[in-house]
Amino acid sequence: MLIKKSISDQLSTLKQLPTLPHILLQLIRTCNQDNIKISEIAKVIEKDPSLISKIIKLANSAYFSPSRKIVTAEDAVGFLGTNAIKSMAICSSVYEVFHKTSTNAVFNMKLFWWHSLKCAIIAKLIAKATKFNGGDEAFLSGVLHDIGKLVMWVNFPRQYADLLKAHASQPDLVLAGESQMGATHAEVGAWLLDKWNFQSFIADSVLYHHYPLNRILHALPLVKMIYVANALSTVSNDGLADGFEAAQVVFGFTQTQVESLLSEADGELKSVSESLGIEIEPQASKETITTESDRDRRKDLAQEVRDRSLLLGTIQNLLGAADEQAILRESYHGIQTLFDVNSVLLLVYNSESQALCGIALPEDTQFAMISDLFVPAQLEHSLLIQCLRKGKILDSFSRTSDPMPAILDEQIIRFLGREGILCLPMIAYRETVGVMVLGMDSVEYSHLSAQLKLLKMFVDQAALALHVHQLKRSQVSQLQAERLGASSSMARRIIHEVNNPLSIIKNYLKILGMKLSTHNLAQDELKIINEEIDRVALILRKLNSFSDDRVREAEAVDVNELLSDLLKITNESLLDHFNVKLHFDLEPNLPAIMADRNSLKQIFINLIKNAFEAMTEGGNLRVQTRHIAGGLGDEPLLGGPDYPGYVEIIISDDGPGISEEIKAKLFEPFATTKKDNHSGLGLSIVHNLVKTLKGTISCESALGKGTTFKIRLPIGTGSEP
Repeated sequence: MLIKKSISDQLSTLKQLPTLPHILLQLIRTCNQDNIKISEIAKVIEKDPSLISKIIKLANSAYFSPSRKIVTAEDAVGFLGTNAIKSMAICSSVYEVFHKTSTNAVFNMKLFWWHSLKCAIIAKLIAKATKFNGGDEAFLSGVLHDIGKLVMWVNFPRQYADLLKAHASQPDLVLAGESQMGATHAEVGAWLLDKWNFQSFIADSVLYHHYPLNRILHALPLVKMIYVANALSTVSNDGLADGFEAAQVVFGFTQTQVESLLSEADGELKSVSESLGIEIEPQASKETITTESDRDRRKDLAQEVRDRSLLLGTIQNLLGAADEQAILRESYHGIQTLFDVNSVLLLVYNSESQALCGIALPEDTQFAMISDLFVPAQLEHSLLIQCLRKGKILDSFSRTSDPMPAILDEQIIRFLGREGILCLPMIAYRETVGVMVLGMDSVEYSHLSAQLKLLKMFVDQAALALHVHQLKRSQVSQLQAERLGASSSMARRIIHEVNNPLSIIKNYLKILGMKLSTHNLAQDELKIINEEIDRVALILRKLNSFSDDRVREAEAVDVNELLSDLLKITNESLLDHFNVKLHFDLEPNLPAIMADRNSLKQIFINLIKNAFEAMTEGGNLRVQTRHIAGGLGDEPLLGGPDYPGYVEIIISDDGPGISEEIKAKLFEPFATTKKDNHSGLGLSIVHNLVKTLKGTISCESALGKGTTFKIRLPIGTGSEP
């Protein structure tokens, strides 16, 4: 087989061949289905010359080096894997959208596809009728028998168009014109299949399918089948007569047998066309064969490519986000840009409190309300918790089995101002990250339901970005814990060394006091010295408790009473010194919590002292308590004796506020909001103590707008075991 060097050089650069948009859309949608079988993907691929040639070429390439030649779509898909097929489908879609080969009337892709597939079906039926074992090879050869035409059209569009226009109804003259160009389409197809490492008999069947009938009689079976199948795949009466003759001469088929075979082939071809949404009437003119449905499929394919391009860009922004707020911002923008949904809630899962916690951007007008959203995992009837536990997309529109939805779901729907919600699980590396909730009306849901796979891909990437951020934060916390552990170890050694001389000093002071008379004026000085030594010992004990994770005994604590006692102590020393006004808003009959009293004292003293020190010019200190059961804003969502809920303590001041830079690492050791030589350990200790009590602490602050700390402590549970 000789072809001109100019032809072979041009074909050596061949990268892509066009495919009908109908088939590409079907392939993408099939690949995107969950738990799809390989055979279902193969059924789509094997019906298109471009796709089948591409995957079998890849499977038989030197890169993969299979132990045997792969000749079926199913074997190729199984060998390459579905991810490779998805990538191929997307690349082919991008090519098709930007090249639009199939819209040309001179070389009509639908007619080319129709003829190729009909030839393949007839070849398979002939193999069955003649008891030939290679039915798959016969089908593949039929699909590929005219691939040379497609290659010549793509590589030499102007020359090939002129040739087809001049001799469209005269196949022999078309072949002669191809030869003058440097090679016939049969030679080009066979040359490529041989270069692509296809089985040699398949390449032979492509090469010889336009040879004279008398030369085919002594060829191998596969060549005979493709020759006859090609002759029977024509739409002209003269060509069909030649096909009947070839079938009778080569295989001895009667006219009745051939008519039965054609009827079965036409039925299968019609079924395939309808399943792919391809409307085709082979007898129609090439100019009118493109339908409105074809134009719609091309638009759908362009939309698919556009959506995936936008998705890729948004994913890149997500993975490049520096912190949680940036990830949240990119998530909101992505949902709005890609899916035109504006009502979005994002809740992250807190494994310590076993609840979903709302997160929002500071610029959000409903920031405080969203941040207060707290959904315990015990609320099993909630759509959000079911979505979290099952790891499945759930919606309020199709919940027919549960006539009484959770109050929480109804409140969120009202809060978002929509008819219903769509809940998407956020999972990364099999770890639960949270739930994304989209508010929408029924019309929007119907439209979005067709994009659920794309939506899930985006949400998965958002979950991955959040998970990576959480891992980084966890690693930083672990490093800090190790640093604190080292500090604690050093502190114990210092305490041990200092306690000995302190004990000796106290003993000598006691002896000295015994030597002096009871009424000696020096006794008062000795008492003060003793008290100061005791204070040093207390400071050392506090130093020893820093970063100490040992369990402290829990007891029932009245938070209101404890706060009142602490503020009485600070009233004289702090209020007068700092010119600060104190405001109480303590909820009456607040339930007691089970906690370590000294830990609570340390938490409150640190926060109150920080607030006083922040208001150097005076101001207002507000202390508020309330009983909540997990909810949105001030509305309780979980009541009743089975779920006691939480106690929330809010401490706010009119101070200068905290910058975003400091707030980002507020609870880290050695980070401080104060000037001078403060250690920056107070808030880190507070954070660790709250965590030990199974609670949560958050800070809301902005420069010039004061600072508010919110602490939530569970009722009825103590510190971590």
